[in-house]
Amino acid sequence: MSLFRKFFGASSEGSSEDKDENMSPYHPEPQLPVDELFTYNFKKNGGKFLYCENLPEVHDNFESILEENDWFEKEAMCLEPKLFSLLDENKLTYKNPKNPIFLLASCENLIADDGSILFSSNQIKQFRPNDLPSHIVILATTSQIIGNKSDGLREIKKRYDKEYPTNITTFKYFEKAKEEDFLQYGSCPKNLYLLLLEDL
Repeated sequence: MSLFRKFFGASSEGSSEDKDENMSPYHPEPQLPVDELFTYNFKKNGGKFLYCENLPEVHDNFESILEENDWFEKEAMCLEPKLFSLLDENKLTYKNPKNPIFLLASCENLIADDGSILFSSNQIKQFRPNDLPSHIVILATTSQIIGNKSDGLREIKKRYDKEYPTNITTFKYFEKAKEEDFLQYGSCPKNLYLLLLEDL
């Protein structure tokens, strides 16, 4: 994907100065592809992004997160049975945790235009953001990146047909604002890691 080459330092075909000189002031700004836009906005919001080409890389990167934060032998929160094996292989307790250090979850979609993550009751049950641990590790795929929240709601409607999930919410801020920011008022910033698995 071109997105990852841009963010991780592959050389570009021409300098940005050359491109700016050829650009007419009346020409509309080129739109970034949704994957690049999501990555840019997600990182701007303070999210930590780990790209994984395959499942072994997901496992390796998850272990690196545990090691970096010293979360081995700690309690985790996980509400999705499909993710239990990732916790089991690292000997983490997740059944009825009393004081979970982090939440391991999937998500509904990744929203490109604001770099947020869309959740529903399928991932977080009826928990409110304030009730969840302050550290979150998300496992998502590149095919889950979509343009905006309206697209996300349409996807949910299409995906679940009749039994719509409840508690549909987005998390957008992944670090506390350095200065007072009225846009973050009432939000609950989370320290969030995204393990993004290539599936396209």
